[in-house]
Amino acid sequence: MADIHVAEGLWATGMLPEGVLERWLVPDGASVRAGEAVAAVRIGEALHDIASPTEGRLTILAPVNEVVDPGCIIAEVHA
Repeated sequence: MADIHVAEGLWATGMLPEGVLERWLVPDGASVRAGEAVAAVRIGEALHDIASPTEGRLTILAPVNEVVDPGCIIAEVHA
């Protein structure tokens, strides 16, 4: 199993604007490939794609519109 998290590096400033999980690009239970974009997160005015770190079946842990913090886990990928 591998965690999908919101990378801390997406917050470019020390002010840490609020991050929001805008949408899932694949459904819960879908098979995903390593590097495939699975979610979109809005941080300030920027929209960022979040990619799967590995291949497997996606298990969504965070709902759409949830506030996200740097490093938080939003899903898991099971081999």
